[in-house]
Amino acid sequence: MTKKIVAIWAQDEKGVIGKDDRLPWHLPAELKHFKETTLNHAILMGRVTFDGMGRRLLPGRETLILTRNPEETIDGAQVFQNVEDVLDWYHHQEKNLYIIGDNLDALKHLLKSYSSKVNCIYIDPPYNTGSDGFVYPDNFKFDSATLSNKMGIDEEEAERIIDMRGKSTHSAWLTFMYPRLVLARELLSEDGVIFISIDDNEQANLKLICDEIFGEENFISTLKWKKKRQPSFLSTVANIMEYVLIYSKNRININKLAIDSLSDDDKPIVNASNNYSEITLPKGIRVKANVSKIKAGVYKNKTMDTEYLDDVLIEVNRTINTIKIKAKFRTTQEEINRFCKADLIFITSNLGLRRNLTIEEANSKKSITDLLLDWGQNQDATEETRSLFEIKNDTNIFDNPKPTLLIKNLVKSCNNNSVVLDFFSGSATTAHAVMKLNAEDGGNRKYILVQLPEEIEESKPAFKAGYKTIDEIGRERIKRAAHKIKEETNADIDYGFKVVKLENIQENTLDRLESFDPNVLVSDDYVNDFSNEDSSGLETILTTWLNQDGYGLHAKWEDFKLVNYIAHRYSNSIYIVNEGIESSDISHLIEMIENNEYI
Repeated sequence: MTKKIVAIWAQDEKGVIGKDDRLPWHLPAELKHFKETTLNHAILMGRVTFDGMGRRLLPGRETLILTRNPEETIDGAQVFQNVEDVLDWYHHQEKNLYIIGDNLDALKHLLKSYSSKVNCIYIDPPYNTGSDGFVYPDNFKFDSATLSNKMGIDEEEAERIIDMRGKSTHSAWLTFMYPRLVLARELLSEDGVIFISIDDNEQANLKLICDEIFGEENFISTLKWKKKRQPSFLSTVANIMEYVLIYSKNRININKLAIDSLSDDDKPIVNASNNYSEITLPKGIRVKANVSKIKAGVYKNKTMDTEYLDDVLIEVNRTINTIKIKAKFRTTQEEINRFCKADLIFITSNLGLRRNLTIEEANSKKSITDLLLDWGQNQDATEETRSLFEIKNDTNIFDNPKPTLLIKNLVKSCNNNSVVLDFFSGSATTAHAVMKLNAEDGGNRKYILVQLPEEIEESKPAFKAGYKTIDEIGRERIKRAAHKIKEETNADIDYGFKVVKLENIQENTLDRLESFDPNVLVSDDYVNDFSNEDSSGLETILTTWLNQDGYGLHAKWEDFKLVNYIAHRYSNSIYIVNEGIESSDISHLIEMIENNEYI
């Protein structure tokens, strides 16, 4: 995983760091650099600096305070007493995750460390077309109390899921989707949104259950996505559209969903419908025309004309005298002065006048429209995967992948420090889109993908290429996409990901694990119950317990020796897993705790 720490400071033109207890952040260039560098990142400062800012938390940034005072607490900020603890915090930040297993189980596990922390969810669930291989896999042969405990929901919600079961395919699909969406809502942050791809088969039903789960008031829009360039004319109506439903956790916290910045980097300052007026331009205006002098007079450009009331003298593509100009200006002298001060005004190659965008305008984004015509099509997605896997014929390594452009634009509408979740990962397009977007705009988005290790049919090209399960292809796609992006952009982003596999263990073994009964642990060796060719039992148990305790799926423990026994430690927690601990080890641990020696 690639990470970096950026040091930034302010100094004036003479190299002075501060004067009269005032930092020179008022300098426009310094302030602009500070804002661009720190937005959507963590910012570390000393307590004195924080006090000098009026103890104000900067919006859009996570504030870290370094102080020698162990009693210092600051609401909304994290406080550290030494650099080592800061670095430890830094190295344990969220990483990209790829979870292999049933997404219902995965969502339940993610709640332990990601509840209300996921900013953006995109899913492309089975459409229930009758030909997409959808099979209802969940087994709910238990009462509402048991289901409530397993999913972490109340009994009323559990009863609703049980009552939803029926013989129709719609009922089966809804029963499949409902609990997953309930858990998804719990994972969303207060400003989080969920995007769900769907087609006509279940769009109406999906809208109804989403209204119930997320609330009708949190419905944002139904987008229409053009999925193919050329429709099939064999059906009654040539269908070229699919839908993307958008819901929020809490709409009151949602601003406009926007994507690309304005495409043009300049704007006119005259308008044919306005009246003539005169303005004065100071010396130093940029000139794009290859001339050393502009004689006073009228210069026409299509329907517009600009009259220079003075000769304009030019050196090194800058005016060297003050000039008066008459034209149909769309703005005031006062605003012109502001543009000139920011060096935005310029004389064009045909001797007209334009201006560059302000920082605010350049950073503004276009709102997402509900008709997505140029967001990539199925054909683009197929070509992307063929290129990545170096397939020279018409073979498809994935069935029905989504184009990266579609997902990239959806994710782009959220902030560039988002945690992005896709629990129907499939072809892993979401991971590809997140990496591309981070490489383009310098964002620090992290993805979490979940994919069932669904076996690939032997007749499929992917199987013949050596892939046995869908997750194998997905993980390979991420690796190939990461290599390509790094090769093309050399962007300093996180290209790696951690794989977590949900073990299929007997129910009573899982219950024992989650109950964390120390009496059982000391007397039994059931580490082997969790061992397989992919991971050790010890790793599985410790990952589970650390996640249960709220440390998350990224926490890395260290060995902690007692007398003759090796325990495991993370933060202030000690974990005893293997059999063989003796009374002398326990006595030693108690003594260390009493003397504060293990902290």
